[in-house]
Amino acid sequence: MYLPDDLVQLLAQHVELYRAGSDPTRWLFEVTPGQPPHQNTVGHQWRKACRAAGVTGFTLHDLRHFYASGLIAVGCDVVTVQRALGHSKATTTLNTYAHLWPNPEDRTRKAAGGLMTAALNSADYLRTNEEAHPL
Repeated sequence: MYLPDDLVQLLAQHVELYRAGSDPTRWLFEVTPGQPPHQNTVGHQWRKACRAAGVTGFTLHDLRHFYASGLIAVGCDVVTVQRALGHSKATTTLNTYAHLWPNPEDRTRKAAGGLMTAALNSADYLRTNEEAHPL
């Protein structure tokens, strides 16, 4: 998983503060010493945290979809999202998330909006400068 340096530093500080003991080979989250938690334990802890926070209607798996849709929203390509999610095939990623990538109509609308914004900003700039410095 690719993480920004500032997030790695934040996680390192968290581990330093909250990991019991100093053995770097220990699991960060463990129920039985030396063993990772079972997936049912993780799910139970997620549901417990949601209840405590008053959050309803979200599953642990929803975090995976949130991550994938966030990557797509900032322009990541299908192979990047595939690898981030651990899918063995890009078709798996596309079958689930294809609707989130912009289609040609979306790109055309965005380009037209950008052109219009640039033209209006340019006209406003010219009008403001003409008023301030008439010929």
